[in-house]
Amino acid sequence: MTSTFPNISISTERLVLRPLDEDDVPALAEMMNDEQVGAWTDVPQPFTEDAARTWVTHHAPAQREAGRGLDLAVTEFLTQRLVGIVQLGRTNWHIRSTELSYVIAPWARGEGYASEAALATAQWLLGDQKFERIELRTAADNTASQQVAQKIGCISEGVLRSACIAHVRSEDGTWTDVRTDFIVWSLLPEDLDGAGERLADSRGFTSFSDWN
Repeated sequence: MTSTFPNISISTERLVLRPLDEDDVPALAEMMNDEQVGAWTDVPQPFTEDAARTWVTHHAPAQREAGRGLDLAVTEFLTQRLVGIVQLGRTNWHIRSTELSYVIAPWARGEGYASEAALATAQWLLGDQKFERIELRTAADNTASQQVAQKIGCISEGVLRSACIAHVRSEDGTWTDVRTDFIVWSLLPEDLDGAGERLADSRGFTSFSDWN
């Protein structure tokens, strides 16, 4: 029998992480058309609302039902505005391991939302779901993503040389593939000790999570 993630809602001081729904489609399409998303992910550019709708209605449910992963919308607690996405993928239920990734909308960057959402997800995975390992992979030049990994307590395990394809926009507006390295990070249950307090101190807010 295939294991699957539950349809979960996770709350923090400022955020709610929940399953994607069709109301997210316009904001999701807008977010995925950002320059930084195009540079560091393999999301097709331009990213249309039809593509966003397919993601929400077909791809995300299929990933969860097949036990491969989980896609969560990250929304502001007060405004319910979509600020980002947290994804789990390459899940191995035998060794209780999964890969974590995140995207934050341009207007919401610099507020610590990625770290807050990633930490809440990690606490749920390593606590409630009894996972033993979370892996993150960041492109060598993606310093913002690396800072998130460090803030939530991840340990850098090494470099996968020439294992990542990043993208650079040419003067004519087209995208060109550029090969670079992946930095591999891991987070184990014991690495979470004090992570919430460190993150709260760095952003000036109280960090906590609750799930149902």
